[in-house]
Amino acid sequence: MNGILCPQCESKLDSGQLTKADVDASIKLVQLSQKIQPIEKFTLNSCQESNGNYVLYLSSTDIMTVRQSRELYRILQNEFSGKIWLVEEGCDDKKFIENMFFPIKTLAINQLWAPGGVRKTKVIVSGKKTSRFPIDTDKLIAISKDLRKIELVVEFERK
Repeated sequence: MNGILCPQCESKLDSGQLTKADVDASIKLVQLSQKIQPIEKFTLNSCQESNGNYVLYLSSTDIMTVRQSRELYRILQNEFSGKIWLVEEGCDDKKFIENMFFPIKTLAINQLWAPGGVRKTKVIVSGKKTSRFPIDTDKLIAISKDLRKIELVVEFERK
């Protein structure tokens, strides 16, 4: 509540159980929860930072609350210096990818084996790549590789 960690949390931060992104995101959410009722019920399981982007791991009900309110999403987004991505806590790689692509529908997610034994994940999404496409696929590919070690190949339904 006051932005200072208790000794137990401080030792978790020192040991690596918590990251600086976890602490920063927790402080931001606590401060927002004092002004905005729905955030008070949120459970932040973790937060990972990748090249200025923040992946918040929340419960599925918390994610649905944010997705149902553009205003709530904007408020959360304005608290962070980079783009936020909402992902369900404890999800597998497929669900991680689907969460990252939201609101775009993923039509297929398949594993590919490239020469040299490299495993790639091919994602086919609805729509076509335009300048107005709501997701920066390059950022998403970089985040997936950095945080989950997933080599993404993104294809669009329509060329």
